[in-house]
Amino acid sequence: MAPKRGGKAPVPAKKKTVVTNPLFEKRPKQFGIGGALPPKKDLHRFVKWPKVVRIQRQRRILKQRLKVPPALNQFTGTLDKNLGMTSVCPTTVKNEDKLVFSKILEAIKANFNDKFDEVRKKWGGGIMGSKSQAKTKAREKLLAKEVAQRMT
Repeated sequence: MAPKRGGKAPVPAKKKTVVTNPLFEKRPKQFGIGGALPPKKDLHRFVKWPKVVRIQRQRRILKQRLKVPPALNQFTGTLDKNLGMTSVCPTTVKNEDKLVFSKILEAIKANFNDKFDEVRKKWGGGIMGSKSQAKTKAREKLLAKEVAQRMT
């Protein structure tokens, strides 16, 4: 079945012309010296933040950039939810379970103790800011230029 067609389109309403008074001239605001005050802006990002807030924001970035050793940085991360499972320590083992227990110990040593260096997190991201990156690039260019001069 074909869709139904509506009637004729409604006639658009005529726009009312606003009558302006010729005595009052409309001029744009001038925000220069001696002019109107500028509109209010959101300046919360330009406020001087408290020292505690500034330090805690800068500390995170500094630790990323300066390759902070694990001894200092070990308590800054959140704990893993499975941490309790990794720290199980049996104190006594029955004689009949010693064979099974030794197999479990071998599996643990093979999967965790021997692979420790492979799985271990490497500390320090080596993340540099834009200025430091520019300096290192310039230094590398200089070194490459010196090497090229030595070769010739």
